[in-house]
Amino acid sequence: MTREAIRFWRQGRPVEVAGFHPRTTLLDYLRLQRRQFGTKEGCAEGDCGACTVALGRVRGGRVHYEPINACILLLGQLDGAELVTVEDLAMEGWLHPVQAAMAESHGSQCGFCTPGIVMSLFSLYHTGDRPLSREAVNDALAGNLCRCTGYRPIVDAALKACADGPADSFTANDAQTVQNLNALADGQDVFVGDATRFFASPASEASLAALYAQHPDATLVAGSTDVGLWVTKGMAELDKVIWLGRVAGLDLIDDSAGTLAIGATATHAEAYASLARIDPDLGEIMRRFGSAQVRASGTVGGNIANGSPIGDLAPCLIALGAELELRQGETIRTIPLENFFIAYRRQDRAPGEYVRRIVVPKLKVDEAFRAYKVTKRFDEDISAALGAFMLTLDGRRIASARIAFGGMAGIPKRASETEAALAGVSLDEPATWGEAMAAIGRDYQPMDDHRASAAYRSTLARNLLFKALSEIASGETRATRIVGQRETLQAAE
Repeated sequence: MTREAIRFWRQGRPVEVAGFHPRTTLLDYLRLQRRQFGTKEGCAEGDCGACTVALGRVRGGRVHYEPINACILLLGQLDGAELVTVEDLAMEGWLHPVQAAMAESHGSQCGFCTPGIVMSLFSLYHTGDRPLSREAVNDALAGNLCRCTGYRPIVDAALKACADGPADSFTANDAQTVQNLNALADGQDVFVGDATRFFASPASEASLAALYAQHPDATLVAGSTDVGLWVTKGMAELDKVIWLGRVAGLDLIDDSAGTLAIGATATHAEAYASLARIDPDLGEIMRRFGSAQVRASGTVGGNIANGSPIGDLAPCLIALGAELELRQGETIRTIPLENFFIAYRRQDRAPGEYVRRIVVPKLKVDEAFRAYKVTKRFDEDISAALGAFMLTLDGRRIASARIAFGGMAGIPKRASETEAALAGVSLDEPATWGEAMAAIGRDYQPMDDHRASAAYRSTLARNLLFKALSEIASGETRATRIVGQRETLQAAE
């Protein structure tokens, strides 16, 4: 069975949309077709958060609301969800608790960014974590930029509104909403359009494999955090779109004893906890991975499949020795992750073949891992470089090493000469680390761009290697976040 329209819930009613262009974004649908202007367009690339809405989906028997950047989400990705915008919060003339707290705390001035901030706080309001720390609120708001108030009154509003558990109309209607959303989960393939231009949403891997084999020129979309920019910035037409978000089982996470297997469409938010359990450094990388909006939409498989040389996950997973599972038709093959990247924007992927799963070995007792992301601003920024280091130890000596960097070449790349130079080196003799640090310069010839100069990246790579060796040798992690000026002055006093 194939359905020729997408279906979602909004304001307690089912909505069905057919006949839309596959490149239509949710923001354009809301503003241009529905003429609802509460959701704003700011950057149009998923950075500023002015366009934030919330999507509700059923997990564990209840509705989970997550913040989403409407500017880069394709309309078809609404299928099966509940859509909540800033217009939907107030009930019977009463502001939602988040809106009321923002007003009382004077958290808004010009108001342009306020709807997106309110929707991010709405999603935070519906999380089960209480009490909230200021750091947790800052993490939730990392994808929302305000240029009027500063952030203190906004954070104050969040702490006030989220002091107790959620108690709004959405909470009261949770059971009915679960029932409504479950009724949409019909297991049918979705195909809107014709053979020359369509938005498709297969419900099974068999349907996906068959459709992609028939249309290998189609654009595969998982979270649309990258493809969305092709639309908004590159003005790409995207005549054929296959969304992977409804493929049953493609989002499964198998966190077993020795390995972590992550389905390609598992989001960063869903994979966060399992990756963090491998090593705290990997958890910190994921905490700084984009924003809450990006982590809720973006997928692990998408971050790998787009082949970006500055993707944060690839170097970490390469250092850990991950393998990649791909499928074409009925054929499934597995390759080392580092072999997937051939050259800039070129991967070892045949026409009609898609990323299916990533299998990550967990650390053994004789292995140590470190990873560092270096950016101009701390939150929600693209890496100038990211270094990941995994050492296998024989007592206090390095038996072998796996090192990978992002941002240092046209692909995420291992440092083979550096790895060879580390074999046999003692952690207790820093004087012996020099050859490995010099080898970094032979492994990478980085480029100059607006994020960093080649000279800076080269120096940075050597310093990160030294930091990793120092921390592993001492068994301690040294914080690298720069404290604010106020804390520095207080410490000096």
